[in-house]
Amino acid sequence: MRVALLGCGYVGLELGRQLAASGHDVIGVRRSDAGIDAIEAAGFEAVQADVTDRAELEAVPDVDAIVFAASSGGRGVDAAREIYVDGLRTAIEAFGERETPPDRLVYTSSTGVHGDHGGDWVGSDTPIEPTTPKTEVLAEAEQLALEYPGEFGIDGTVVRYAGLYGPDRYRLERYLEGPVTAGYLNMVHRDDAAGAVRVLLDANLARGEVVQVVDDEPVDKWTFADWLADACDREHPPKRTKAERLEAGDLSEPARRRILTSKRCGNDRLRELGYEFSYPTFREGYREAVEAIR
Repeated sequence: MRVALLGCGYVGLELGRQLAASGHDVIGVRRSDAGIDAIEAAGFEAVQADVTDRAELEAVPDVDAIVFAASSGGRGVDAAREIYVDGLRTAIEAFGERETPPDRLVYTSSTGVHGDHGGDWVGSDTPIEPTTPKTEVLAEAEQLALEYPGEFGIDGTVVRYAGLYGPDRYRLERYLEGPVTAGYLNMVHRDDAAGAVRVLLDANLARGEVVQVVDDEPVDKWTFADWLADACDREHPPKRTKAERLEAGDLSEPARRRILTSKRCGNDRLRELGYEFSYPTFREGYREAVEAIR
C-alpha cells in the first residue's frame, strides 16, 4: 500500500516509520524545510507542499490512502479553520478528482470535541458537544471527513486522539512542580497514536467510523502528579481546585472552558477492533521519562 501523510509531524513521523517497517510505501508531506529534513531523517520519502494549496499537492504521487494529520500550530480559530476544514476539503478534492484516487482517508481529530460531561465516560459513539470555537471547527472537520470523501468514492475514517505525550512531550515540570489543577487526564502515547492508525490501515478496519484513540486509564490529575512525584523521588506538588484556578482571573475564555470541561474517554471500539497497546497506561508510557530523571 502507498500512503501519503499530509502534515507529517509528531505522530506522522512515527506513523511513517511504523508503516515503512510493515512494508508500505510512505510519503510524508510538510511545507517547511525543517519538516522535510525530519521526514528524510525518519527514513521515508518526503514531498514539500502546503496542504491548503491544491497546486502544490499535485507534487504528491497517487496513493492508496491519505492520512490528514496537519496541525494549525496552536494558533487561533481562523488558522484552525484554514487547516482542518479548508485544507481537508482541498486535499479531498485534490486526490479525489485524480484519475486514480485513493481508496480511503483517515482524518486525525481530538477528544476535545466531546465538551463537558461532568466526569462521565465518553466513547467513539457518544454524541459530541464542542464548547469552544476551535473544537466546533474540529467537529465540522469530522463531519466533512466522514461525508465528503464519499462523493469521490473514498471511505473516510475519523481517529479521535486524546492528549498526546511521549519523547520530547512528557511535560514533567508541569506536574512535578505544580500547582496542579484538579481534573482528569485522558492520554495516549505517541507510539500508540501512530500504531492505531497503522492497524486500521493494515487490517482495512473502521471505514466510515469514528475511532477514539486513548489509553486504558484516564487518571485524576492530582493522582497522576503524586504518582509521578513518587516515581521520581520528589515531594508531592502543590494542588489547587478548579475554583481556585478560576479565581486567579488571568485565563482566556477558551482556557476557562477547558478547565471546566471534565470527561473520561474510553477506548472500547479500538479494543474491539483488536488493537493492543504498547503503553496501556501512563505507568508504562512514562517509564522512560522517569528512568531518565532517576
